[in-house]
Amino acid sequence: MNQHEPRVKYFPISFFAIVMGLTGYTIAWQRAEVIYGISTPVSLFFLGLTVLVFLLILATYTVKLIRFPQAVLAELRHPVKINFFPAISISLILLSIAFLPAFEGLSYFLWVTGTGLHLILTLYVISVWIQQQYFKIEHMNPAWFIPLVGNILVPIGGVPHGFVEISWFFFSIGLIFWLVLKAIVFYRVIFHHPIPPKLVPTFFILIAPPTIGYISYVHLTGGEVDGVARILYYFGLFMALMLATQFLLFTRLQFALSWWAYSFPTAAITIATMSMYHYLELTGLRILGIVLLIILSAIIAILIGKTGLGIKRKGICVQEE
Repeated sequence: MNQHEPRVKYFPISFFAIVMGLTGYTIAWQRAEVIYGISTPVSLFFLGLTVLVFLLILATYTVKLIRFPQAVLAELRHPVKINFFPAISISLILLSIAFLPAFEGLSYFLWVTGTGLHLILTLYVISVWIQQQYFKIEHMNPAWFIPLVGNILVPIGGVPHGFVEISWFFFSIGLIFWLVLKAIVFYRVIFHHPIPPKLVPTFFILIAPPTIGYISYVHLTGGEVDGVARILYYFGLFMALMLATQFLLFTRLQFALSWWAYSFPTAAITIATMSMYHYLELTGLRILGIVLLIILSAIIAILIGKTGLGIKRKGICVQEE
């Protein structure tokens, strides 16, 4: 990187994954405070922090867009980075869910804005996938799920706001494409070269679609945990267990912004587990929900510390080799 170039030129779109992780953590605490009867409003603090972080990241990336539009255009054409642009609309949808309990009007505005933007971004990403001439199987990794996770998220805020059919529309998109891309990801992992170490944390994204799918499905069906709901939740739980067996692999990785991929999927399985306990009242699910919330809290603390240290040491927002 030229020492005279502003670091904002290399401010990556993947920074919005931080907002996803922090909002997921906020929602997890909101659920815990209700389900476990926790009186300390931890979620309120993290909601405020998340909003500040979102506005800071949004403002910084807007500066990049204005000053270095070619750098943004390069990310829009990148086979991996393009999938992080829907993280902007996902952040809005998640914030709408977080604001829903206390600020319904603001939640409605964020949901409508985020959902409309996400449809546009989903269509754009799929259009690029169809028309591209330079993608290779080696470019495929679980980050490609990100545009789809947003679609599956829509019903969680959409159903309470009265948009039931629209919620089914987005849920269907996310669910079907999840099944298609999951097969491609496993084909790529099993039969081709290993995913680069920097992208290994994105394996955690495999947890998100089924667990979020469970939560959305329960919203769409009126709070009933039927066979489909159980399949979605338990498959998500299996993916979490499978990744837990790779613990040593993850601990050997050098810190990168991609580590934030640990946060949102862990929040998703935590929220889904607490939801299952809420409906089934099984002691095992109650304990598992608490354990997962503790693990999620540790992950968030580590990520905040590592990210802050990386920014201080100027190891983030640098030109890639």
